[in-house]
Amino acid sequence: MNFGFTQEQEMLRDQVRRFMTEACPMSTVRELTAKDAPFSEKLWDQIASLGWLGLIVPEQYGGIGLKWIDLALVLEETARGLSPLPILSQALASAAVLRAGNDEQRANWLPALASGEVRATLALYDEPNWFDAQAVTLTGIPVDDGIELHGRKPFVADAMSSNQLLLAYLGPAGLGLAAIGKSQVKVTEEPSMDVTKPTGSIILDHVQVSADRLMPISPEDLAYLADCGAVAVTAEMVGAADTTLTMTSNYAKERIQFGKPIGQYQGVKHRLADMFVDVESFRSLLYYAAWCIDDAVGELPRAISLAKGYASDAFVRIGIDGVGLHGAIGFTAEYDVQLYLKRSKWSRPMYGDSDYHLDRVATLGGI
Repeated sequence: MNFGFTQEQEMLRDQVRRFMTEACPMSTVRELTAKDAPFSEKLWDQIASLGWLGLIVPEQYGGIGLKWIDLALVLEETARGLSPLPILSQALASAAVLRAGNDEQRANWLPALASGEVRATLALYDEPNWFDAQAVTLTGIPVDDGIELHGRKPFVADAMSSNQLLLAYLGPAGLGLAAIGKSQVKVTEEPSMDVTKPTGSIILDHVQVSADRLMPISPEDLAYLADCGAVAVTAEMVGAADTTLTMTSNYAKERIQFGKPIGQYQGVKHRLADMFVDVESFRSLLYYAAWCIDDAVGELPRAISLAKGYASDAFVRIGIDGVGLHGAIGFTAEYDVQLYLKRSKWSRPMYGDSDYHLDRVATLGGI
């Protein structure tokens, strides 16, 4: 098994990094997040033309036909600059259609997702801290040629900027995904610590969905999509945590205290070393989990729980240390390091926190 990246993958990484530096620097991110909805049509069209939105979509449906490890590289690099664009949500929507959609649905929906013409998000569980098929409480009642949905989906990522919503529901025949236009529901913004990751609450009252917009799923499909979500979030955690380390290390070289850079003091060195070890550890775990989605899906649950379980706590420590080593200025809004601490707080519970994932690792190991 080769864990090195190919030349093409390194070129993809460089392309994303240049884009974030030149087209979406932190100044642009701050401008976008100052708006009611942090979204840019111009940037969205640019990344669509670069093919990032169709990385995991097969070529026959207008995509690039690459693998999840390639998508992980893109998410890692965009998270270095805390990109507010809903790339993660778009990828999960594509993964859901690939997993659960029939041939006609794939042919109709995937090209629009790959081109960016349609912006979509995926909402699975209705209880933020309960990851089980029983946590899907959005109810579907049979009606002529479809179902009628009643319920609420809280904390849906990128709900405000999406025009299509893929929502998990429970009907008489079992679990399913319903593709719903944003105009059919009421979406209200949820307060979030991280302004680069807006979330919304979706309220459905007598929303009718035709049969051709329904995709039946099994509890195994639900768990698979949740694991894909955890892979995507952890990939972003790698990029953001690594940037926190770089910013803090650079500051430690420049900040002079008692006549020399603070980075020369052992107390600072040790904390930076711990940050480095943590980043490299969950980076390796994440790359393996991303590889498992396409090449060893049976190993995915344990692999991603190891990665997300480690990263959920480690990234928060990195964010806290990053702010702390900057001193008092690290707490000010003018300095970017505090934004990465907020990202760590957003990432921690998304698709399972450390308690959930480490418990699952123990369960899968027979403990």
